[in-house]
Amino acid sequence: MTKLAIREALLPGETLHERLALARELGFSGVEFTADGLDERIDEIDEALRAHGLRASGLHMGETDGWVSADIRRRRRANDRLREALASALDLEAEYVTFVPQYGASDMPDLTPFASPMELQKELLIWLLRGFSDLADAMDTKLALLPLNSKETAFLTRLEQAAAFCHAVEDHPMITIAAKTCEMALEEANLLQCLTSHQEEISVIYLADSGDRLPGAGQLPFPEIGAALRKSDYKGWLVVDGRSLSEERERRVELASCMTYLQKCGLC
Repeated sequence: MTKLAIREALLPGETLHERLALARELGFSGVEFTADGLDERIDEIDEALRAHGLRASGLHMGETDGWVSADIRRRRRANDRLREALASALDLEAEYVTFVPQYGASDMPDLTPFASPMELQKELLIWLLRGFSDLADAMDTKLALLPLNSKETAFLTRLEQAAAFCHAVEDHPMITIAAKTCEMALEEANLLQCLTSHQEEISVIYLADSGDRLPGAGQLPFPEIGAALRKSDYKGWLVVDGRSLSEERERRVELASCMTYLQKCGLC
């Protein structure tokens, strides 16, 4: 059974109940929430999810980064936020927390021949994942590394790189990958092959069309993506993502059209 969710920010509505009612009406089984500021909303979200028969698929750290920064204060703040997100995920029974280790360029010094900035960052991330793997296990929540395109990050851009970090921590079951289709289309040589070859490590796939638009609004081959995921028996979450081009009052129609398209592609 396909587990299809949508990011809360895409849902129109003045109240959480209105947004989740629409998610249910459109046929979603889950909603993904942004981790920032979630502590104050836990009870409200939990009540609304139960009222509408939905699940929290996971949490997204948004633009929070700093885990591989040279600044120890940034690293500590990022670690604290990740701990808070894992606690919130436990409260909401969410399956994963997605995070981008670094946006933009590295601030690491070049210590060649001892270590390059990239080598230092890799070691920092491995230490982070080792330290957080037991906590994630205790919280029964997966950590999902999200690669972005090379214009958005100089660090993690391909699924193969993310998989290497999973292997570096002995393939701990709570250290996983998040894949976003529009980012993969820019960086991967073969999007379909990459998805299927790493499906065991992937816990969430973000469905976003070219130009980071809603599925069906761009050029990505979602029928082929759907067929590949069915053939490989992918069991993780699919999350509708991307920028909406509509005003909020028109987004209901846009999302309904998106769902119809995904149904035709065998993705819901």
